[in-house]
Amino acid sequence: MELASGEDECLCQRQKYCVNRPIYTQEYLQEHLHLRKKEPTSLLHNVAQSCRCTVKKAKSQLYSFLPILKWLPRYPVKEYLIGDLVSGLSTGVMQLPQGLAYALLASVPPVFGLYSSFYPVFLYTFFGSSRHVSIGTFAVISLMIGGVVLRLAPDDKFDIVAANVTNGTEFFQKIEARDAMRVKVAVAVTLLSGLIQLLLGILRFGFVAIYLTEPLVRGFTTAAAVHVFTSQLKYLLGITIDRYKQPLAVIYSLIAVLSNITATNIATLITGIVCIVLLLGAKEINDRFKKKLPVPIPMEIIVVIISTGISAGLSFKKSYDVDVVGIIPTGFKPPDLPDVGLFSAVFVDSVAIAIVGFSMTISMAKIFALKHGYAVSGNQELIALGLCNSLGSFFQTFAVTCSMSRSLVQESTGGNTQIAGLLSSFMVLVVILVIGYLFEPLPQTVLAAIVMVNLKGMFKQFADIPQLWRTSRLELAIWVVSFLASVSLGLDYGLLVAVAFAIITVIYRTQSSQYRILGQVPNTDIYCDIEEYEEIKQYPGIKIFQANTSLYFANSDLYVSALKKKTGIDPGAILIAKKKAMKRHAKEMKKSTKSERKAVLKLTNDVEMAVKHELMNDEPTTDAGNVKNGSADRNLHNSPSEELEYFMSPIINTHFVILDFTPVNFIDSVGVKILKSIIKEYKEIGVDIFLSGCNGLVVRDLTRLNFFDKSIRRDLLFHSIHDAVIHCRFRTSSWALASSEEQVLSSDTQSQI
Repeated sequence: MELASGEDECLCQRQKYCVNRPIYTQEYLQEHLHLRKKEPTSLLHNVAQSCRCTVKKAKSQLYSFLPILKWLPRYPVKEYLIGDLVSGLSTGVMQLPQGLAYALLASVPPVFGLYSSFYPVFLYTFFGSSRHVSIGTFAVISLMIGGVVLRLAPDDKFDIVAANVTNGTEFFQKIEARDAMRVKVAVAVTLLSGLIQLLLGILRFGFVAIYLTEPLVRGFTTAAAVHVFTSQLKYLLGITIDRYKQPLAVIYSLIAVLSNITATNIATLITGIVCIVLLLGAKEINDRFKKKLPVPIPMEIIVVIISTGISAGLSFKKSYDVDVVGIIPTGFKPPDLPDVGLFSAVFVDSVAIAIVGFSMTISMAKIFALKHGYAVSGNQELIALGLCNSLGSFFQTFAVTCSMSRSLVQESTGGNTQIAGLLSSFMVLVVILVIGYLFEPLPQTVLAAIVMVNLKGMFKQFADIPQLWRTSRLELAIWVVSFLASVSLGLDYGLLVAVAFAIITVIYRTQSSQYRILGQVPNTDIYCDIEEYEEIKQYPGIKIFQANTSLYFANSDLYVSALKKKTGIDPGAILIAKKKAMKRHAKEMKKSTKSERKAVLKLTNDVEMAVKHELMNDEPTTDAGNVKNGSADRNLHNSPSEELEYFMSPIINTHFVILDFTPVNFIDSVGVKILKSIIKEYKEIGVDIFLSGCNGLVVRDLTRLNFFDKSIRRDLLFHSIHDAVIHCRFRTSSWALASSEEQVLSSDTQSQI
């Protein structure tokens, strides 16, 4: 609605406009609108309703728990099957070498990486809500598990370092005991993290991912890439060093590598470098020609096959002392109950792994869902991951999550559903049951090369720093803190520090809100910052104040300070100055009392003499004396104090302050007290406060917290800024009209006299 403009608009036109246009106060809305009647329900009734089972509700819950039942019956075979087949094969050839490689990060034998690449992937096909993510082993999660495993089952605990290598039987027995204990720890962590994810999913805690903001996750994964890269140097160089777990482990590891670099195995190093060059070259080709290539070049599986054949043919283990994968048993191990006695020792780590794993999965799932036009459920993803980890732990798997590289391959090669993931798990199944033993001569340096090259995407995240510097320095701070804390303190404590810092930034945002004075865009009902646009105008006597935050205990004092600063009106200072001025004026009055008495005595004598003179000369002279006396009296009593006039001048020009509550989402008891104090203080100096743009929740908060009383009525609430401005202008016009009428009456009276 447009407002009639022009400073020469006559008073009657303003009044006519204001009267014809309804002013939407909260009181007006309550009079013309009626609340829907809601029957109060008891807690037992709500519980009974939630537990009530109908066919429609049961069907909905079943489809939600098993998303495959929703899309599989409508699966378009002709359109999707070929794409899913190609995608499944492409993902499967990546799943195999990465499963073997990431088992080294988890500090468990390689075969357990194959188990983790089969069971969870198979289960996710039925329970996952995303159609494109590739579930399985991932570097960050594997490294976090490896940190827990090495803490609870180090080599020193089994006296492996001091073992006599010449006694092969005793040495291998200690190795087997160590590996068995490490598998127990990894499985316990997996079960507990799966149970945590499952519980969070059942309790509908899928929103926890929002606390892991994107800069935090990217900084964290970049730090994890640094840890992973450092941990793989010993396999690339073929040296033996301890794996550090304390803070600054990256620095200690680098120092240990440099100290033992003279013991580098040349054959191992050359093999690893050749594999890195081949893998990087294939990745570059795949990136540049991905639109022309029907499928990405599966260089990882090619490198694994070729290096395994060369290692077996040239006897790398015996001839060049190159560390190889070793024994890979054929078939599956029978299910076994994880050691729940380890839960107390791995609880904190399990929570971190559960949250990080879910965050990685849901972030990738949302990207693909947005791209392909379907919805994913955070709660269902928690349930799916929880089932994959908890059920898989009974078959000796370690915790899994979404792999970014495999997910991109699965989606880019034509994958449409989790049928692709199911086919990739079948490829791993064939390796486990039939040909797993063929990979026993595979050099560990090849797996290290695969891990290092797959970190390329994570290291590219360093490019976030200049971008965030230009766009959002606060998010850059989150990125940097997450990275530095995770590198220096370790991934578990680093994540806690990063999350705490991210929450602190939220508090900081509320503490550093933007406060502004608004003005009207001419001929519209739009109001903008007066400091931002030149054309914005303010109405005389009206100030519109806006803060882009809610009003609660953490920022209430800042709100009041900003209000006083922006409006230029400080009621407390004005009242104090007024009191001082009044005291000074009173002192001046006391000092003038004596001189006034003297003047009165002198005036009396003068009057007496004038009377005598009047009797003698018959001339009226007393009027001059009275006029002089009256003038002196007016000058004495009506001369205002300069200090009082100076301090009272700001409030003469401003009579209304409108608080725009449009950005306010909630208000607490402290905010209500502050608001009532503002209204009271400004009222004492003749300034009326109005609220505009309050949403329903804020009005409920105000009502519930007893904001309204006899002195503060609901008519100070307005639906919009424009309604409040019209009301203020109408009152100003009414005052002007009343003042003009008084002047007319006064002039008529004087003329009659």
